[in-house]
Amino acid sequence: MIRTFIAVELDPVFIEKIRDIQEKFEDFDLKFVKPEIVHITLKFLGDVEESSIPSLASALDSLLCEPFEAKIEGIGVFPKPANPKVLWIGASGAFGALHDEVEKVLKPFNFEKDDREFTAHATLARVKFLKKSQKGAFLDALRDLKDITLGSMRVNKVLLKKSTLTPEGPLYETLHTAYLD
Repeated sequence: MIRTFIAVELDPVFIEKIRDIQEKFEDFDLKFVKPEIVHITLKFLGDVEESSIPSLASALDSLLCEPFEAKIEGIGVFPKPANPKVLWIGASGAFGALHDEVEKVLKPFNFEKDDREFTAHATLARVKFLKKSQKGAFLDALRDLKDITLGSMRVNKVLLKKSTLTPEGPLYETLHTAYLD
């Protein structure tokens, strides 16, 4: 079994900007995602049989979604500012339609459908622990960056990724690239 997910990678031009954002939060107890691997997850598949990868790849090749322009902008937290667990950068564009199309082509595989409404975002860090005395400063940093814009990028492919968890953080490997047209 291999741990897998479907994602859109961010344009490498955003790596330094992501690093700059993360530096604004380095005084807090966060586990940062390496800027080089920050991505937008369209669907987490979990553990799948290695033998099913060709079928998953073929399903992704049948996606009916045209390439689109996306803006990487805005910063926020899940689930809510009063209790932050995940720090993220937002993404706008046709991600909702792309997510729905991914759900549609994967329906025959009986993966669990996402319960929550899809919100296009890229995780920058997970909040390990936030002292009460730090919450105000954390929310101030969040507020200062809420309107940040990293820039635009063209979304023209979706990646089937393998995730290997290590003590140093996850290692990702692209198993298949499905091009949008």
